[in-house]
Amino acid sequence: MTPLLEIRDLRVRYGGIAALRGLDLVLEAGETLTITGPNGAGKSTLMKAMAGLVKLEAGRIALDGHPVSGRAPEAIAALGLSMVPEGRQVFGAMTVLENLRVGTGMRRDKPAVAADLDYVMDLFPMLRDRAGTQAGLLSGGQQQMLVIARGLMAGPKLLAIDEPSLGLAPNVTDQVYAALMRLRRERRLGLLIVEQSSTRAVMTGGRMVMLREGRAVLEGDPRSLSAEAMQQAYFGLAAAA
Repeated sequence: MTPLLEIRDLRVRYGGIAALRGLDLVLEAGETLTITGPNGAGKSTLMKAMAGLVKLEAGRIALDGHPVSGRAPEAIAALGLSMVPEGRQVFGAMTVLENLRVGTGMRRDKPAVAADLDYVMDLFPMLRDRAGTQAGLLSGGQQQMLVIARGLMAGPKLLAIDEPSLGLAPNVTDQVYAALMRLRRERRLGLLIVEQSSTRAVMTGGRMVMLREGRAVLEGDPRSLSAEAMQQAYFGLAAAA
């Protein structure tokens, strides 16, 4: 079966600095994959490469069997990739409902769009309650829920979320992750979640890949990996077993 996301020997360089050094990743349809690692590990560069925002030095990225290297970002999105970037980038002057409609892009399947709108408002009830509110007036946690919902409104095969817990209170982070886990149960949707800490990966389940200096240094089910192995890989203290 063709993987939903396949990355082979991915290399990205910024001038003389190698950001990704021969990275290999595979994500199957319906799978949850958490990418962790310290600052400078290459996590954000990986997201940018998937979205077509940086030039590849070498390697191949395929989405559902379709090569994405060299395609424009909008063409990659049309293949089924929806990105939720770091920083809760809402359209502040627009209402919550208008932000969600922006997420539909060029979709023409109106019944499915209406069903998705109802689904995301059920997933995050706050969206229904504040549909007419300007997005810039929402709290940080509410904005995070909005951008995830907006990403879902594109009808993706793969939802890639960069640092969904960044700057959020623990109870709000719990709500966001509860919604993501509900997505995993109810929809055959690939989830790629980037987080600096491996703690959420353990709670989320699925599979984890830890990056360091542009390479994958640890991979597996985070619930079965020892704390010692994760610390060694994260801090580069020794080769992970």
